[in-house]
Order: sequence, then C-alpha cells, then structure tokens
Amino acid sequence: MRACVATLSATAMFLGVSLAFGEQEKGPRYKYQNDALVYAEIAKAPAKARAKSNPLEKDPDAIPAGRNLFEQHCSECHSDTGEGGKKGPSLRGPQVQNAAPGAIFWILTNGVVRRGMPVWSKLPEPQRWQLVSYIKSLGLAPTRPENPPSTTAKP
Repeated sequence: MRACVATLSATAMFLGVSLAFGEQEKGPRYKYQNDALVYAEIAKAPAKARAKSNPLEKDPDAIPAGRNLFEQHCSECHSDTGEGGKKGPSLRGPQVQNAAPGAIFWILTNGVVRRGMPVWSKLPEPQRWQLVSYIKSLGLAPTRPENPPSTTAKP
C-alpha cells in the first residue's frame, strides 16, 4: 500500500499536482478530477510512437478537419474548447500541449480505456493526425497570475 501511495505521490509531483489528503484545492472549472492519472498515460507512449511526426503538420486543411472530428467525437468529454469537461481532462494543459505529436496520436489510437478514453483506432490514420493537428492548435490554456499587477496608476 505504501509503495502505491509513494508511486502515486511521485507521479503527481512530476505532474505538478498536489495529492495531500484532506487538502482543499481549488479544482478546475469542470468536473473531471483525474487529470494527473490520464496525463501520466502520455508518458507511457513508447519511444517509437513519440518519435513519429505529424505528416499533416503543414496541411492548412488539417486543423479545420480536426475541429470537425473533435466536435463529433471528443467535445462531449473534453468540452467544446478542449478545456476539460465532465468526463475528460483539459487538452490545453502543458502535459498535452508539450507532448510529442506521436504520443498524442498513440493515445488516440490506443485509448486509456480504464480511465474512460475510448480507442479511436477505427478512425483512419489521417483523421487521427487531423485530431492531433487540432489538439495542438488549441495551445495552452491562459493562466492567471498568482499576484495580478495592480491596475491603479502610481503617482
């Protein structure tokens, strides 16, 4: 049991997530709370998969096509903006946006079934790369500064 807690704590620390028991954290605006566990799956992508580059990276039609696929297959869980939803984590976090395109493709292909992410291997490969293009186009979610600058002018 202690080994499991230590492993989970180490993974959470790697991902910048606090798992202290009884600690009240400001949760995300959405209801999905298992981001760290899902994001950890990206790190499990084999080196061969991570090394794959997106063949549609420079295709101007890939992002709009990926958006259409996202709306059909992904927005129900990840929200229309990709910021996370009732069933899935944000795709705009650094864990996804900084991930190799091949790792995202691998996740789409294999899913994370035990965490609720379906396998999308039946989607043709070009469509999965279109989804990768769209997901990467979302960019990082805006962050709020801890101490926002004062808006009052100093004399």
